[in-house]
Formats: sequence, C-alpha cells, structure tokens
Amino acid sequence: MPPSGSRGGGRGSTSRLDESDVRVRPGRGTRPRSKRRPEHADATEAMVVGVDRGRWTCAPDEDPQRRVVAMRARELGRTPVVVGDRVGLVGDVSGGEDALARIVRVAERSSVLRRTADDTDPYERVVVANASHLVIVTALADPVPRTGFVDRALVAAYAGGLEPVLCLTKADLADPAEFAANYAALDLTVVVTRADRDPEALREVVAGRVSALIGHSGVGKSTLVNALVPDADRAVGEVSGVGKGRHTSTSAVALALPELDGWVIDTPGIRSFGLAHIAPDDVVAAFGDLAAAIEDCPRGCGHLGPPADPECALDAEVAGGRLSPARLEALRRVLEALRTPSWET
Repeated sequence: MPPSGSRGGGRGSTSRLDESDVRVRPGRGTRPRSKRRPEHADATEAMVVGVDRGRWTCAPDEDPQRRVVAMRARELGRTPVVVGDRVGLVGDVSGGEDALARIVRVAERSSVLRRTADDTDPYERVVVANASHLVIVTALADPVPRTGFVDRALVAAYAGGLEPVLCLTKADLADPAEFAANYAALDLTVVVTRADRDPEALREVVAGRVSALIGHSGVGKSTLVNALVPDADRAVGEVSGVGKGRHTSTSAVALALPELDGWVIDTPGIRSFGLAHIAPDDVVAAFGDLAAAIEDCPRGCGHLGPPADPECALDAEVAGGRLSPARLEALRRVLEALRTPSWET
C-alpha cells in the first residue's frame, strides 16, 4: 500500500489530482495584446520636406524654419511617406544634431503626383503629396521644347488633383508664342521667364501655395529654384553638347518661401514619365464641363474620337455647340500621351 499522502496509481492515474498539479505556461507579456494604435493627441504637426535612406526631414507647423529628422514608427508598417506629406511627430522634435523623432501618422492626401518608371511598369510611385500646383518647366530652346513631355505631365497633374502651370524658360532665346498656342484652349496658366530677368510672374503663381516643379534636366528648373530661394544651394545643370541636360537634383526636396508664405518642391530632373497607372477617364474627370458628358461614353472609351473611339460622347458635345472643337482637339492631344511610349517624349 502506498504511504499516506502519496499519489499512487501510476502515471495514468488522475483520481487524486487537483488544480495545483496543472502546469500553465506564462504569457509573453503582462498586458493583453491589442490592435488599437495610440492616438498621439499631442503629436506635433509637420510637413515632410526631404527623404533620405529611411529618414524623413520635417518642418513643424509651429516653427517652419526648424528641421526635425524622424523615422517611421513601427505601427505605421510600410506606409509610404513622401515629400509634401502632412505627418504627426512624437519624441524629440527639438531639431538638435542627434535628435530623432517618430512619424506616428500620415494625413490623408489632397493631391498626389505619381509616375511609373515607364509605361510597362505596373508599380506606381508617389513623387510628391499635397501640392496644389504642378509647374511644368520647359525650355523654349537649348534643349528644344517637346509637347510630348508637357502632355504627359498634364495628364499626371489632372489625374492627381494638381492645377498645372506651364513655365516656359529661356524666352531670350526663342519666342514663346508658338509653343504656348498649343495649350491655349485648355485654359492653362502660362508663365514665361528668361535668364536675364527675375521670374516675377512665377513668384505670383507660387505665393501662398505648395508648388511642385518638374522638368527635364537642363531646362533651367534649378535656376528658377535658386532665384525663388536664394539660399537653396541647388546645383545648376550644364546642358550637354547633344542638348540633353545632366542630372543635378537626385531627390525631391521642399524649400520654404518665407516672404511669399509658400513652398516650392524641386523634383529630380527626369528622363521618362510613365503613365501606366492612369486611365483616360482620370484625365477628363478633371475638366468640370466634360466630366458629366463622358458618362454617356461606351465602356472602355479612350475619348480619342474616330476611328479609335467612334461613339465618344465628346463629339456629340461639339456637335451640339456645348464644347468648342479647339478645346476638344487640345484635350485629345493630351490624351494621346497615354498611347505614346514614354521614351518617345
């Protein structure tokens, strides 16, 4: 007989077990897991002004001249953060040499400038967020202007919710009238600059706004930025012997315009502007007087008219006197950019 108090009956016996015999593995943490993210009500509101290898430089609303370096908080995962994004910062926002804050939230964007590497690339890339204007910088000479690039930039602006502005540089070398006439029917704002004069007309456009500048290398974009922001210290590219500029800017950067109460975002000089992510309806929808008309178009209509789109409702608008032929022609030339390979622009 087993001694009193012993648990007999072998390993399989459970007749005398109690709760003290049950082994419970302790949890990994002392607090229950939760998917709720902290609200960070005291986060400092700021705008992203630069991005460099996993670090974001931000300008706090409370002191736009201060620069705060931040990392993306773990709870944001892989949430994309680009120049122009409105963010909430916590941690060390002093802007000291070794200070590092955390981006804990990204506000909904009011506009986006997107592009793909080319028209076959399925992955779109947001270049700039929350800009109100897209200033498309094109030289009138050296290098020669190309409507193809301007048309593609217009498509990106219309689809992304930015108001496009055409800026024609080097007017001291060529007359801007002929090139500007291509866009007269689109009610597009056009400003003209020249090397020997201050870009006063462009100052009026960017004052009080966040404006992104885009253009091929060598068209004078960095020269304009340096004129608007004298301490920007942006390199000015030299035009090569074959008429194509060398890259001088390698990443988008937002520069404050204290006297004008605005920002200019200088984007890298680009060689191609892919539009694989944009559909024709995205472009037409930006025109208030045409958005309702295309509801009568057949599914998949590219709005190019005969022979490609023989049943496009925009032709009926012209026939009924509700749309000028010149405006439709200008719009369709821009839409052609969606069918023209990016490397041909």
